[in-house]
Amino acid sequence: MAIVLSVAFPQKALASDLARGAQLFSANCAVCHLGGGNSIMSIKTLKKDALEKFLAGYGPNHNENAIVKQVTYGKGMMPAFKNRLTEDQIADIAAYVQSQAEKDWEG
Repeated sequence: MAIVLSVAFPQKALASDLARGAQLFSANCAVCHLGGGNSIMSIKTLKKDALEKFLAGYGPNHNENAIVKQVTYGKGMMPAFKNRLTEDQIADIAAYVQSQAEKDWEG
């Protein structure tokens, strides 16, 4: 006889809030990354091809955790947000960036 255990997770653990991610992105990231661009290093945008090329760990599988790491710890000219935003807020921003990258930041 097999015993199946089920663990219930809160909805937040299963999916990020894209609307909140968009608001947080606008308030914290758009100053440098408006429309998925990059006002500091124009080649390193938030578009999918640039993320694949320049964001460590993102790769062809589009690993959203790489975005979380970049936002959390920063790198180079990008500041770290680990002391400004919660883990959930950073996850929401990463999910928003990922969703926009998949649409090439159109619409």
